Amino acid sequence: MTWPVHLYYTVVEMPKPDSLGQFEQLVLTAILSLREDAYGVTIHAKVEDLAKPKAVSLGAIYVTLDRLEDKGMVTSWLTDPTPERGGRAKRCYRLEALGERALEESAATAKRIWDAVTEVLGKDWSKEWGKGWGKQVG
Repeated sequence: MTWPVHLYYTVVEMPKPDSLGQFEQLVLTAILSLREDAYGVTIHAKVEDLAKPKAVSLGAIYVTLDRLEDKGMVTSWLTDPTPERGGRAKRCYRLEALGERALEESAATAKRIWDAVTEVLGKDWSKEWGKGWGKQVG
Protein backbone atom coordinates (compact mmCIF):
# COMPACT_ATOMS: atom_id res chain seq x y z
CA MET A 1 0.00 0.00 0.00
CA THR A 2 1.30 3.41 -0.86
CA TRP A 3 0.25 6.61 0.80
CA PRO A 4 -0.57 9.61 -1.28
CA VAL A 5 2.25 12.10 -1.22
CA HIS A 6 1.39 15.78 -1.17
CA LEU A 7 4.13 18.22 -1.85
CA TYR A 8 3.70 21.82 -0.88
CA TYR A 9 6.04 24.64 -1.59
CA THR A 10 6.08 28.36 -1.22
CA VAL A 11 7.39 30.66 -3.87
CA VAL A 12 9.02 33.76 -2.47
CA GLU A 13 10.51 36.43 -4.64
CA MET A 14 13.86 37.37 -3.17
CA PRO A 15 14.89 41.00 -3.43
CA LYS A 16 17.53 41.80 -6.00
CA PRO A 17 20.96 41.84 -4.39
CA ASP A 18 21.27 45.53 -5.23
CA SER A 19 17.84 46.56 -3.93
CA LEU A 20 17.91 48.79 -0.88
CA GLY A 21 15.89 49.09 2.26
CA GLN A 22 14.97 52.56 3.47
CA PHE A 23 17.67 52.65 6.15
CA GLU A 24 20.30 51.55 3.63
CA GLN A 25 19.13 54.40 1.39
CA LEU A 26 19.69 56.85 4.24
CA VAL A 27 23.18 55.52 4.95
CA LEU A 28 24.22 55.59 1.28
CA THR A 29 22.82 59.11 0.92
CA ALA A 30 24.85 60.20 3.94
CA ILE A 31 28.05 58.72 2.46
CA LEU A 32 27.32 60.37 -0.88
CA SER A 33 26.81 63.78 0.68
CA LEU A 34 29.75 63.57 3.12
CA ARG A 35 32.24 62.52 0.43
CA GLU A 36 35.74 62.25 1.93
CA ASP A 37 34.43 63.04 5.43
CA ALA A 38 32.30 59.86 5.62
CA TYR A 39 33.15 57.89 8.74
CA GLY A 40 30.99 56.35 11.46
CA VAL A 41 30.27 59.43 13.59
CA THR A 42 29.65 61.82 10.67
CA ILE A 43 27.53 59.24 8.85
CA HIS A 44 25.48 58.77 12.03
CA ALA A 45 24.92 62.53 12.38
CA LYS A 46 23.87 62.87 8.73
CA VAL A 47 21.50 59.88 8.89
CA GLU A 48 19.91 61.27 12.07
CA ASP A 49 19.38 64.57 10.24
CA LEU A 50 17.83 62.80 7.23
CA ALA A 51 15.64 60.54 9.40
CA LYS A 52 14.21 63.30 11.64
CA PRO A 53 12.33 63.05 13.89
CA LYS A 54 13.32 59.38 14.32
CA ALA A 55 16.31 58.59 16.51
CA VAL A 56 19.06 56.44 15.02
CA SER A 57 21.52 54.36 17.02
CA LEU A 58 25.20 54.35 16.15
CA GLY A 59 25.12 50.55 16.31
CA ALA A 60 22.49 50.41 13.56
CA ILE A 61 24.78 52.55 11.40
CA TYR A 62 27.72 50.18 11.81
CA VAL A 63 25.61 47.06 11.17
CA THR A 64 24.26 48.65 7.99
CA LEU A 65 27.72 49.79 6.87
CA ASP A 66 28.98 46.21 7.27
CA ARG A 67 26.02 44.86 5.27
CA LEU A 68 26.53 47.45 2.50
CA GLU A 69 30.22 46.58 2.36
CA ASP A 70 29.37 42.86 2.11
CA LYS A 71 27.06 43.71 -0.82
CA GLY A 72 29.89 45.62 -2.54
CA MET A 73 28.08 48.95 -2.36
CA VAL A 74 30.66 50.68 -0.18
CA THR A 75 34.30 50.16 0.66
CA SER A 76 36.10 51.17 3.82
CA TRP A 77 39.65 51.82 4.92
CA LEU A 78 41.43 52.91 8.07
CA THR A 79 43.08 56.32 8.28
CA ASP A 80 46.37 56.89 10.02
CA PRO A 81 45.99 57.17 13.80
CA THR A 82 45.75 60.76 15.06
CA PRO A 83 46.59 62.27 18.44
CA GLU A 84 43.14 63.94 18.49
CA ARG A 85 41.60 60.48 18.59
CA GLY A 86 43.95 59.17 21.26
CA GLY A 87 46.11 57.41 18.68
CA ARG A 88 43.16 55.63 17.08
CA ALA A 89 42.39 55.47 13.37
CA LYS A 90 39.05 56.27 11.72
CA ARG A 91 37.25 53.88 9.37
CA CYS A 92 36.22 55.90 6.33
CA TYR A 93 33.66 54.85 3.73
CA ARG A 94 33.28 55.45 0.01
CA LEU A 95 30.29 54.78 -2.22
CA GLU A 96 31.10 52.25 -4.96
CA ALA A 97 29.52 52.11 -8.42
CA LEU A 98 27.07 49.37 -7.34
CA GLY A 99 25.92 51.45 -4.38
CA GLU A 100 25.59 54.57 -6.49
CA ARG A 101 23.52 52.68 -9.06
CA ALA A 102 21.26 51.20 -6.37
CA LEU A 103 20.79 54.64 -4.81
CA GLU A 104 19.93 56.13 -8.20
CA GLU A 105 17.33 53.40 -8.76
CA SER A 106 15.84 54.05 -5.31
CA ALA A 107 15.68 57.78 -5.97
CA ALA A 108 14.00 57.19 -9.35
CA THR A 109 11.41 54.94 -7.66
CA ALA A 110 10.78 57.57 -4.97
CA LYS A 111 10.28 60.18 -7.70
CA ARG A 112 7.74 57.96 -9.49
CA ILE A 113 5.88 57.48 -6.20
CA TRP A 114 5.93 61.24 -5.54
CA ASP A 115 4.60 61.94 -9.04
CA ALA A 116 1.82 59.35 -8.69
CA VAL A 117 0.70 60.73 -5.32
CA THR A 118 0.82 64.29 -6.67
CA GLU A 119 -1.28 63.22 -9.65
CA VAL A 120 -3.98 61.84 -7.36
CA LEU A 121 -3.91 64.44 -4.58
CA GLY A 122 -3.07 67.49 -6.66
CA LYS A 123 -0.07 69.75 -6.79
CA ASP A 124 -1.10 71.85 -3.77
CA TRP A 125 -0.92 68.90 -1.37
CA SER A 126 2.88 68.90 -1.43
CA LYS A 127 2.99 72.55 -0.36
CA GLU A 128 0.78 71.83 2.65
CA TRP A 129 2.58 68.60 3.45
CA GLY A 130 5.97 70.30 3.19
CA LYS A 131 5.02 72.88 5.83
CA GLY A 132 5.44 70.14 8.45
CA TRP A 133 8.99 69.27 7.38
CA GLY A 134 11.67 70.17 9.85
CA LYS A 135 9.30 70.27 12.81
CA GLN A 136 9.76 67.84 15.66
CA VAL A 137 6.84 65.46 16.04
CA GLY A 138 5.44 64.50 19.42
